[in-house]
Amino acid sequence: MRALIYPAPDQAEVIEAERPTAGPGEVLLRSRVVGVCHSDLELLAGRYIIPIGYPITPGHEWAAEVAETGPGVDDLKPGDPVVGECVVGPGGRDHFGFSISGAAAEYFTARAEWLHKLPEHLTFTQGALVEPFSVAYAAVRAGVVDPSDRVAVLGGGPIGLLSAMAAVGRNAAVTLIEPRPDRRAKAAELGVSTTLDPAEVDGELFDVVIESAGHPEAMAQALTIAGNHGRVVYVGIDVGRTVPAELGLIQARSLRIQGIVGSAGVWPQAIRFLASGVVDPTPIVTARYPLADAPAALKAASLGSGNIKVHIEVAP
Repeated sequence: MRALIYPAPDQAEVIEAERPTAGPGEVLLRSRVVGVCHSDLELLAGRYIIPIGYPITPGHEWAAEVAETGPGVDDLKPGDPVVGECVVGPGGRDHFGFSISGAAAEYFTARAEWLHKLPEHLTFTQGALVEPFSVAYAAVRAGVVDPSDRVAVLGGGPIGLLSAMAAVGRNAAVTLIEPRPDRRAKAAELGVSTTLDPAEVDGELFDVVIESAGHPEAMAQALTIAGNHGRVVYVGIDVGRTVPAELGLIQARSLRIQGIVGSAGVWPQAIRFLASGVVDPTPIVTARYPLADAPAALKAASLGSGNIKVHIEVAP
């Protein structure tokens, strides 16, 4: 079978690999669609928020179908469409697709307890967006967003756009703050009522601020645009950079601040939210590549490419 592998930092290639088998409590999965995340590019560059090693197969945003089940797996059967969680293991110790090889291969294995059945009316493309949407959904839940709220989302990348969609789905008034005009235009297509360049934010304060860019400047700006008793949720990932911030605002405005990594515990709710049809995340997918061209898909997902979300379509 074919698999995308990172043999070492800054190296990516598609190789012929041995097809795995499902052990006790495991499921052998036939990969269908795999999303490329900025974290996959961080992994390729040799850095991530938990310890990693090489060689490794990426792929933590995925949809697949069950090929075989191992001993002790009774609630899944061949042909079932499934998606799977990323933050796994005791206490979230491991991340699927980072410390454990992921879904960017024709076949891969996963523990049955990490998996969720995909409702039949959702496509594999939508299924591969469940993982990033679940992160966005977790951010909106952490911000306790309701229809009375004025919500600002900093960053118009995939997580930012999905966070904005999730907040729109809760009938909140949403403003997306993003420097790129094309991403502001995409947000407007997705139902966001207001879009702003970061330099245009002048004095307006928000009930909820979701920082999804992972840039230190945006992380600092989140504090300045949160209103009195505002809720600030940090979901964008930054590794090791620093910037001055007005920390006194935390007390002066009685801010509640929460950082989240991943979306453990909310997958069933996020899947039901998508299955309800309130929002459809598929418009953020702007490029698709076959597995054989996976290295090109990684390049297409790089910053400055113009793409929002790139998918690797492993099987039709």
